[in-house]
Amino acid sequence: MRLFAQRGFTLLEIAVVLVIISLLLVGVLKGQELIVQARIKNIIGDLNGIAAAIYTYQDRYRALPGDERNAAVSGRWSGVSGGDGNGVICGAYNGVSGGGVCAGETESTLIWQHLRQAGLITGAAGRDVPVNAAGGLVGIQSGAFGFAGHVLCASNLPAKIAAAIDAQLDDGNPHTGGVRGMRQSAPNPAASASLPADTAYQDDGSQIYLVCKAI
Repeated sequence: MRLFAQRGFTLLEIAVVLVIISLLLVGVLKGQELIVQARIKNIIGDLNGIAAAIYTYQDRYRALPGDERNAAVSGRWSGVSGGDGNGVICGAYNGVSGGGVCAGETESTLIWQHLRQAGLITGAAGRDVPVNAAGGLVGIQSGAFGFAGHVLCASNLPAKIAAAIDAQLDDGNPHTGGVRGMRQSAPNPAASASLPADTAYQDDGSQIYLVCKAI
């Protein structure tokens, strides 16, 4: 003999469960969007802050950080090398030699030592290239993506972040303006002299980009 009759969920109970699930989903999606926006803001802040640090260094020492010859010979900082003083920061943004090496030093890594020793950016007083909020690198080099002068580059950026940075700082077009982008096939790739023809911001959840800003 059955002592208790089986009963299903009432419509009210089902409605309450659905409302709770909906609220949880909205909270998760909103949280993800806040994380993306925070990363966009952080990377833009890095690009603008590093550019400002370079300009401040130039005003203070009358030379480009990384390229400055007197950083080594003036005794300003102990154990710090100098560049060749030719007005060009040689080397690749990602710290790989081959983008032009001056006076035996890769100036695109030496720049971080100069800026840190000058107290213009934070971090241990070495040559390590900074890491951005998306897990890629933030670096500087001379000549990339059709730019004639120096550029600041940020790598490993998801398409949504790369497109937002371009839109907020420039025209939103990866081929034109003062901010340009390239789809990556590997982490922290070299910044080519010109942009590939197939470059476009495609937010399909899998594409990552290298974005460079003229300074």
